[in-house]
Amino acid sequence: MSAPSVSCIGLAGPTASGKSAASLAIAQRWPVEIISVDSALVYRGMDIGTAKPTPAELAQVPHHLIDILDPLESYSAADFVRDTTRLVGEINGRGRTALLVGGTMLYFKALVVGLDDMPPANAAVRSAIDARAAALGWPALHAELARVDPVTAARLAPLDAQRIQRALEVHDISGQPLSSFQTGRTHNPDSPLAPEHLMSLEPRDRAWLHARIAQRFDAMLAEGFMIEVKRLRARGDLSTDLPSMRCVGYRQAWDMLDAYGNTLKPAQVAELRELGVAATRQLAKRQLTWLRSMPQRKVIACDAPDALARVLESVQALLGAPT
Repeated sequence: MSAPSVSCIGLAGPTASGKSAASLAIAQRWPVEIISVDSALVYRGMDIGTAKPTPAELAQVPHHLIDILDPLESYSAADFVRDTTRLVGEINGRGRTALLVGGTMLYFKALVVGLDDMPPANAAVRSAIDARAAALGWPALHAELARVDPVTAARLAPLDAQRIQRALEVHDISGQPLSSFQTGRTHNPDSPLAPEHLMSLEPRDRAWLHARIAQRFDAMLAEGFMIEVKRLRARGDLSTDLPSMRCVGYRQAWDMLDAYGNTLKPAQVAELRELGVAATRQLAKRQLTWLRSMPQRKVIACDAPDALARVLESVQALLGAPT
């Protein structure tokens, strides 16, 4: 089969913006395979808290980069670029278009813009940073970052532990701020995803998205999210030092179980809900900030009544009429 004229298209957006439903609608009409652009979906055993596609949804269309790692392992933006570049070629070789779907904007930007040549991770430096965070708290380390790298600190929340850690790690290793390694490029000409082929589902009314985030967290709790977290804790080899357990929802649930024990009272579940919804809102805010740094994206109002129709029209403009 010949390769499609458009090798891949992207569908980005903040959490709860309707990306998964739109991607399945696309897959019903065009010959595509989905590549997940999500730093949490790579982990096995983390299904409810990541809103992972159901087995029935996974059976509708081939999905990639889902359930590929144990939660003990880590997955970087460089890993994503390498794997996605390979997968796009393989999918095109089958005469299909790769549909990149997700909300990990660092992955999208790494693929579209390219990666800067930053220092590699250093376990000893990270351990020292984590020890300072345990003693002082992440807001104190965020303030420390603001002194040495105000540009990076300005775009990070005071509790964004993973990114604060990485920014301080880069500074501790190199003596240079993380922001100095970021080139300001707008496009990598070797990227399989052209900037103009990236669609973005973004709300006109932030309250609409906040309501959906709350509904999703309620649904996660009803589906057994706490049972899932307890199962992960019972392994005995996981902790909130790992990227997997820092994912929104998991970190808050883990901390609540540390604080109150393995059985939460109704008031404590309500507290967890409040913390989880707030953390997810902050994640959505960061996702939208990342998206605004990719000006060539095609923005579609996800809270508009015709949002899905507009997504399908955009796909048809790239891939032609449905087959």
